[in-house]
Order: sequence, then C-alpha cells, then structure tokens
Amino acid sequence: MAVWPLWSLLLWEALLAGAVAGARVHARVGGSALLVAEPPPGFQVREVIWRSLWPSEELLATFFRGSPEMLYHSRFRGRARLHSNLSLELWPLQSGDSGNFSVLLVDTGGQALTQMLQLQVYDAVPRPVVQVFIAVPGDTQPPKTCQVFLFCWAPNISDITYSWRREGAIDFGVETPGLLEDGQVLRASLGPGDQSVAYSCIVSNPISWDSATVTPWERCHRKTAPGGASYKDVLLVVVPVSLFTVLAAIFSVWHCRPCSGKRKEVCADRAASETETPLV
Repeated sequence: MAVWPLWSLLLWEALLAGAVAGARVHARVGGSALLVAEPPPGFQVREVIWRSLWPSEELLATFFRGSPEMLYHSRFRGRARLHSNLSLELWPLQSGDSGNFSVLLVDTGGQALTQMLQLQVYDAVPRPVVQVFIAVPGDTQPPKTCQVFLFCWAPNISDITYSWRREGAIDFGVETPGLLEDGQVLRASLGPGDQSVAYSCIVSNPISWDSATVTPWERCHRKTAPGGASYKDVLLVVVPVSLFTVLAAIFSVWHCRPCSGKRKEVCADRAASETETPLV
C-alpha cells in the first residue's frame, strides 16, 4: 500500500483555494461519468489526487509513484476506476452522486495544478402528459374559432424544460405570447382550417428528452356552449362538490354501521324515537 506523504496533503489544501472551476459533466442515473484530468502541454504528471468536495469531502483515488490506488472508503468505493490517462470514471451513477470534484496534479519538477469539475446526475425524462382545456367563447372571439389551453407535465421529475412545436408548420415553433407558466401551458386559437393541426410538448433536461402530441381540434366540438362555465369555473365547482360527496359517504357509512352489544340497544332506541309520531 502506497503511503501518501504529508506534504502532498498540505500542498493540496494550499492550492485548492486558488483552483479555477473547470468542466461541467452531465450524466444519467444508472450510466457512467468520466471526469477528465487535463494537464497542460509539457506537464509530466508524477502524482494525482482525486477528491469529492460536495456534498461530502472524501478521498477517491490517487496516482503515486507510477501506480494508481483506490484506497479510501468513500461513497464511490467499488464504483470508481482511475484510467491510465489519470481520468476518473464513476459508475453506475445514483441520483445523489451530483457534486463538486477536484484533481490535484503534481509534475516531476514539483509544480502543482488543481482542476475543479462539477458533476450533475439527472433522471431520464419520462413521456409527458398533455391535457386539453377548451375556453368559453367570448364576445371578442372570432366566429367558428376555438380557444384551447394545452397543459403539459412530466410526472416525478424536476430540472426539466418545457417547449412546444406546432406540427406541420414551417418553423415548427409557437409564438411566445401563447406560452404561460414557463412554457408548461400553451394557449392557441384554432379555426376550421386547423382541424388536423397537432401540437407536441417536448420535455428535456441536459441528458434526455421525450415528447407527446395532441390534436386539440378533436376536443373543440365538445366545448361548453356560450354562457356556460369555463374550464376554471368547472374546476372550482367540481372539486368542492366531489369533496362534499366523499365526506357525506364517509359520514353515512359511519352513521349506519352495524350495531353490536349495548350499542345495538342504543341504535334501536334512536330508530324508535326517529319514527315515533308526535302527539297533537
């Protein structure tokens, strides 16, 4: 087992404060990431020290006197490999592996260089879900048009970007004023000539993307008649009514549950009192 000299530890601590942030590495959960050490031209490496800085500070690997060593019980123990070019490979990656890393390079002349790297591990983007809401026609809305709101969301995922594409259009884009909620909602006005127009919602992060496509005109013939409720009004009414119905059903089950023992006599007396006809 190689012994790491004390002066190397002190040198690393001194140089870390002056280190310059380096590359950002994006990787997928379950995949691998290669953290590359990039010595300058003419820099003949003698020693290498790889460390994890955040969320916890740990020694990962060293290269000392011509031999690589994986000596430390870090969270990457068994999942790290130091290549012959002194780059560090981590695999299989977990969602908690994101963080900052550093590599200290020392040449044969004693010159030291510290490089910083940032690893960001992402979940693969799932297929999004697109819901179509039809707006109530207003006085200013042109005749035979349909105002739609397309709501896009990806379940159980974060750090994603939403964008929309109008299928069949020349530029495949949508107008910025029609985008709401950071692109998660698209507002569009459709006419009789847009019956076959489809919109695709694209969700993406730096390592993956997926999309879902809808043809909103198919829902326009089911829109609310003039003077009816908009989709917002429907939500405001349906949600409280549904909640009240559920609570009423629970209360009914509790009130009418079977009686037992002394409880049966109380229930019988209550039933008799409720059915008794008052005297005139």
